[in-house]
Amino acid sequence: MASVEKTVLVAHSAEQMFNLVDTVEEYPEFLPWCGGGSVTTLEGNKIHATVHINYHHIKQSFTTENVRTPPHQIDITLQDGPFRQLDGCWRFIPLSDSACKIEFRLHYEFSNKLL
Repeated sequence: MASVEKTVLVAHSAEQMFNLVDTVEEYPEFLPWCGGGSVTTLEGNKIHATVHINYHHIKQSFTTENVRTPPHQIDITLQDGPFRQLDGCWRFIPLSDSACKIEFRLHYEFSNKLL
């Protein structure tokens, strides 16, 4: 299983960064590999979101359940897609009114060894 862990400090509030990550429909505007994003289900603090990958010759989609705790955290769990496993978390830690620390962790394993 592969893991990604990143921490960055940004000059934006935790709320601004939470809203950016939570707005799946706008991913193609700032993620060059993203061919589209949509929310398929919205129920309280949970959404099911589908992201379409369009990277070189790879065209895939995956759906996650995102449990949101605004403006501090988004937990991600795979619902469908080309992964055997995918789970992760975004954390937004306020440092001031106009700055925050973002922590991102993702654990994943592809279903197909060729991906």
